Amino acid sequence: MALDAAVAYRDVHADLRSELLQGLLQPPRSINPKFFYDERGSELFRLICNVEEYYPTRTEIGILQRYSREIAQAVGDHCQLLEPGAGACEKVRHLLGDLRLDAYLPLDISGDFLLSASDALRAEYPDLVVHPLVADFNDSFDLPPLGETAHRVVFYPGSTIGNFTPAGARSFLARAAALVGAGGGLLIGVDLHKSSDILNAAYNDAQGYTAAFNLNVLSHANVLLQADFDVSAFAHVAFYNESEHRIEMHLESLRDQRVRCPEVELAFRAGERIHTEYSHKYTLEGFCTLAKDAGFASRNCWTDPEGLFSVQYLEVEGAAAS
Repeated sequence: MALDAAVAYRDVHADLRSELLQGLLQPPRSINPKFFYDERGSELFRLICNVEEYYPTRTEIGILQRYSREIAQAVGDHCQLLEPGAGACEKVRHLLGDLRLDAYLPLDISGDFLLSASDALRAEYPDLVVHPLVADFNDSFDLPPLGETAHRVVFYPGSTIGNFTPAGARSFLARAAALVGAGGGLLIGVDLHKSSDILNAAYNDAQGYTAAFNLNVLSHANVLLQADFDVSAFAHVAFYNESEHRIEMHLESLRDQRVRCPEVELAFRAGERIHTEYSHKYTLEGFCTLAKDAGFASRNCWTDPEGLFSVQYLEVEGAAAS
């Protein structure tokens, strides 16, 4: 088991290096948001979640805690719960007291971290079957077999679906529908439309944690690519794009500069940006339409009193979308 996980981690690491370099070479330059989460990035994100301006995490957790029993009823008995990008497996803990799972399947690209988090979860919930998967959700991976009466549900909290373009979100949802199959489900956090003042403040907190989080991705790139990004030569840029209904985060080069790594030298002009994140915001109706196009039907929706955020349960009816 340990040897298989190590081999899988090496393969994933090579794929990540290639993906990161490809994004930096293509115009416009980009870095996938998943590269935010090295050890320092994860620490900074925990700090972001505690600042007053950043509402998504505390609001979603409040929904999960308040409606845990209703969510468990919607998900149903004998469920394999698959969580892509599970990280430290924190949010699922708010549901485990009520969920009746056959197994919990945390999936993440960070092998050592995932295995450690899985061990901690087993110690905390000794009756829970935890089956970690070191993989990228978009790649092929093996799932444990389902029992005769079991079904599979994907758990995707955090409004991470907003990081995709609408077309990319549909592809992700279709992939999830194909994985869970007819009768399977998706429990997902979706951030909602709201005042641009609230959104701009959430991604430009006064303490500067989001700026540090964004810039840290260059430090992570230095490790993965053996590159020499000067983090101080870039600036955090985040704003709400009204026409596209999304927050955009970028890193802007403060001067003409060259970044070296073994494969290639990257030339940046002053003012040139690296796109690091989109965070699309949806209406309830708009997201239901997107999910329907991918093969899901809306079954339940829970929101906070201010209507800032939603947790939704969707179910596949008939054959999954392709």
